[in-house]
Amino acid sequence: MKLLALDTSSEGCSAALLVDGEISERFELAPRGHTRLLMPMVRELLAEKNLAPAELDALAFARGPGSFTGVRIATGVVQGLAWGLDIPVVPVSSLEAVALGAIDSMDIPENGGIAVAFDARMGELYWGCFAARSGLPVALAPEQVCPPEAVTLPAATEGWCGAGPGWQYRSAMPVEVSESVDNVDETLVLRAAWVARLAANAYEQGKTVSAEQAQPVYIRDEVAWKKLPGR
Repeated sequence: MKLLALDTSSEGCSAALLVDGEISERFELAPRGHTRLLMPMVRELLAEKNLAPAELDALAFARGPGSFTGVRIATGVVQGLAWGLDIPVVPVSSLEAVALGAIDSMDIPENGGIAVAFDARMGELYWGCFAARSGLPVALAPEQVCPPEAVTLPAATEGWCGAGPGWQYRSAMPVEVSESVDNVDETLVLRAAWVARLAANAYEQGKTVSAEQAQPVYIRDEVAWKKLPGR
C-alpha cells in the first residue's frame, strides 16, 4: 500500500508517505508557511522513494477541526490530487490524530482516556475525548466546540490524560475535569505521520471517499467550504 498524508490544520506543516508499512515524513513548524512548504515536502517524499504520483493508492488529510485557513489548504491540495489521479481519499479527524500521538508519546494504557483540546479562538476550545484501544484512539463522544467552562469527560475509561495546546486553558475548565486529568502535554502538534497511520487503518476497512466528498470539518456551523469549480 502506498498512501500520502497531509496536514496543515495547525502551526505545523507536514506530509507523510506510507509505503508498505514504513512511514517517511517531513515536518516544520511554520504557522504562515503552509502554502509555500507543502508541495515541496510532497515532491521530496515521492522522490526519496522513487515514486510517481500515479503509483499512489490513496491520499489522506487532517480534515479539521483546526485553523480555518490551514484546513482549507490541505483540503484543496488533496481534492486536486485525488481528482487528477482518480484515487480515493481518507479524511482523518485532527483531534483523533493528536490522540494517537498522545498514545505513543505519553504511554497511555489500554482503555486509558485522552482528552484532546485545541484553541478554537473566540474563547472556545475544540474538544474530543478518546480511549486507547489496541494502540488506537476510539472516540467516546462527538467532537465539539465550546468554552473551556463547558467541557466534560465521558465515563468508562481507566483514568485521563490531556493533549493539545488547548490545555493552556485548564484553569478555566470545570474542577471535575481538571482534577480527573493526571498528565497533560500542551506541546503535542499534529503530524502527518499520525494521519497516515489512522488513514491506513481506515483504508483497509474501506472507509474512503471521492475527491468531491473530501470535505473539511470545522465543527462551527457558520463556516462554509466551497468545493472545487465544476465539482
